[in-house]
Amino acid sequence: MNFYKRVFFMRALKITAIGFVTGLFNGLFGSGGGMIVVPAMSMILGIEEHDAHATALSIILPLTIVSIFIYAKSGIVDWQLTWKVALGGVSGGYIGARLLHVVPADTLRKIFAVFMIIAAVRMIF
Repeated sequence: MNFYKRVFFMRALKITAIGFVTGLFNGLFGSGGGMIVVPAMSMILGIEEHDAHATALSIILPLTIVSIFIYAKSGIVDWQLTWKVALGGVSGGYIGARLLHVVPADTLRKIFAVFMIIAAVRMIF
C-alpha cells in the first residue's frame, strides 16, 4: 500500500472509530456523544474548534434519531417532559448556534472543558 493510500486508510479508520464510540455513548447514555466527538475531531483529526462543534451536531442527529426509536419502542420516553424541555432547547440551540461564530476558539474550548468537568463531578457525587 503506497503512502497516500495508507494515510487515507488510517484517517478513514480514525473517523470510523470516532463514529462508533460516539454512537455507542449516545445510545448507551442517551447523550454524551458531543463530549466524545468534539474533542476527538479537534485532537485526533485536527479539525478547528468551531467546525468540530458545528459538525458534532450533524453527526449526533442521526445517532439520536436511532436511539429515540429504540427508547420509544421500549416505552421509556416521557413524551410530556420531552416536549417541555425541547421547547426551551430549541430557543437555546438557536441562540447558542448564533453565538458560536462570536466566541473565540480558545474560549469555546475552555467553556466546553469546564462544562465537561462540572458534568463529570456531578455524575460522581
